[in-house]
Amino acid sequence: MAKKQRMSAEEKDRRQRMKWWQEAKFGMFIHWGTYSVLGRHEWVKEQEGIPVEEYEALADRFKPEPNAPRAWAKLARQAGMKYMVMTTKHHEGFCLFDSKLTDYCAPKRACGRDLVKEYVAAARAEGLRVGFYYSLMDWRHPDGAKCATDEAARQRFVKYIHGQVRELCSNYGKVDVLWYDVPWPLDADGWESKKMNRMVRRLQPDVLINNRSKLPEDFSTPEQNIRAEPSGRGWEACMTMNGSWGYHKNDDAWKTPKEVVQNLVQCAMGGGNYLLNIGPKPDGGIPAPSVRILTAVGEWMKRYGHTIYGAERFNGQRSNWAQYTRKGKTLWVQCHAWPGEVMSISGLRTKVKSAKLLGSRGKVGIEQDRFRLRLTGLPAKAPDKLVSVVELECAAVPIRDRLAVRIGMARVKA
Repeated sequence: MAKKQRMSAEEKDRRQRMKWWQEAKFGMFIHWGTYSVLGRHEWVKEQEGIPVEEYEALADRFKPEPNAPRAWAKLARQAGMKYMVMTTKHHEGFCLFDSKLTDYCAPKRACGRDLVKEYVAAARAEGLRVGFYYSLMDWRHPDGAKCATDEAARQRFVKYIHGQVRELCSNYGKVDVLWYDVPWPLDADGWESKKMNRMVRRLQPDVLINNRSKLPEDFSTPEQNIRAEPSGRGWEACMTMNGSWGYHKNDDAWKTPKEVVQNLVQCAMGGGNYLLNIGPKPDGGIPAPSVRILTAVGEWMKRYGHTIYGAERFNGQRSNWAQYTRKGKTLWVQCHAWPGEVMSISGLRTKVKSAKLLGSRGKVGIEQDRFRLRLTGLPAKAPDKLVSVVELECAAVPIRDRLAVRIGMARVKA
């Protein structure tokens, strides 16, 4: 009984800590480091086999403009994002923060400044929550690879990693999210993850921790895909805007603003969050396509953000032309491929009391039977070039069951 009560208290604490995050839905990911100097993806060191000494010299060419994160934070706020997560150390091992444990950090190389400090100040100035990404894997540290087979190396390396995590959680005020990455080559026991995360929570009682220290912690992190977790489990889909996390000057496979909105809606529909990445240039400037995309998304969020923030999980499957978001008894049909003057939705088992096309004063007619809902009086062309939204007020929490419709229609036909 005592154990059950203790777990219940832990879950209650987690839900309280995660409340802001689950309402936020949309965040900015920032991958920035010395790899941006080369502009060929953040894995350039490993993929091109660049020797440590040659790669390390990039730190003497990494001289970003002062307070570059101010533009990131301003863009994030304008795009409708509510929090930011920046790489404090990527796999390359270079630290953007002031670390007493290594000289391979921004304040002690050409940059001469604590870039994490600048980032934190910028995010807070725009009213955004602050997240720190930290890669457990480290290509530069002499024990980073051999720690898997050498116990003395493991102990040295884990001490180093825990020490840097402690610095991040001690020197920058409140941290809202700690986003670990790539636990290669150790498991949770090897990293001493329980010990590390207990330390984190002592220093930052309200922090949210992801699942990449080989422990479940607060939320899961599907990467480059949207995959909802079972009901009640927090999750966040992280994605790039093109094919690279770090700055890649020749990667032009950019998502369209419409794709970004559709992804955001799909995450909200599944009760999750969307963490969308920018890869700043070495001077800290934001690539022009990222600005263009997020500006367009921000205009959409100004009109329809209330259908995203705080959205609850909806069990209905997406269709070929729409997705859905929900809060309480209100259901929003998010149409990315406008059906025309009549909209039909199968399997909605809840009575619809009223319907309206957001952004329009026109009356929407309702015809509903046990198989489908028909909305009439809609414009022939989509009112919004990204995603148009129809709001349905239901008599109860809406439920969509297409399987029941298939069975019922088959019986009617028979």
